Amino acid sequence: MTQYYAGMNASVAFADQPLSMMLGKVVADAGLQQLRISETEKYAHVTFFFNGQVETPHQGEERVLVESPKVATYDLAPEMSVHKITDRLLMEIAKEKYHLIVVNLVNCDMVGHTGVSDAVKKAVECVDACTGRIVDVGLHHKYTSLVFADHGNAEDQREEFRTSHTFNPVTFILASPADSLRHVQLKKGHGLQDIAPTVLELLGLPKPAEMTGDTLIVR
Repeated sequence: MTQYYAGMNASVAFADQPLSMMLGKVVADAGLQQLRISETEKYAHVTFFFNGQVETPHQGEERVLVESPKVATYDLAPEMSVHKITDRLLMEIAKEKYHLIVVNLVNCDMVGHTGVSDAVKKAVECVDACTGRIVDVGLHHKYTSLVFADHGNAEDQREEFRTSHTFNPVTFILASPADSLRHVQLKKGHGLQDIAPTVLELLGLPKPAEMTGDTLIVR
């Protein structure tokens, strides 16, 4: 349907649509500082793909790559590099330098694909513990944290673990030290297209016309 690999010499029904005014660019154009951090398996997702398939960092965009463990399959190391990512991220948060920090904790996805139940549970426990550390330190340094996923994988309420992505809705959590956000209401039934507009509202930046989503915050 779309050109996934040019070497296939296959007919394409839908050409690539160039992406403009992605979240990172809007933040950069406003003169704000941002950080992207993940481990090898998802580093491209918080950099290249997050920037609309543009490899060059924006002005004021810094990147941290943590190496993923070298194992045959990640059920053999379900903690992956999440603790190293978290330790480094907490150091960066303490600098109070960045207006936007994007981090991908990859365990639930990568270990979930193995379908090994004990390893998946361990991966979820590690991510849960590290997410708690990140949010707590973020609150201490007056950061608002948005916690969410782009798909399900680790749990589908079945006895057997699936190795593919699930279609179940994912949770969106907002944690903030700001008095105006402590008891804020969030809209229901929305999607990933609404994340960037929500971030821009929190940063006090206008939403560009290219973004079709809406803020998740009820005002």
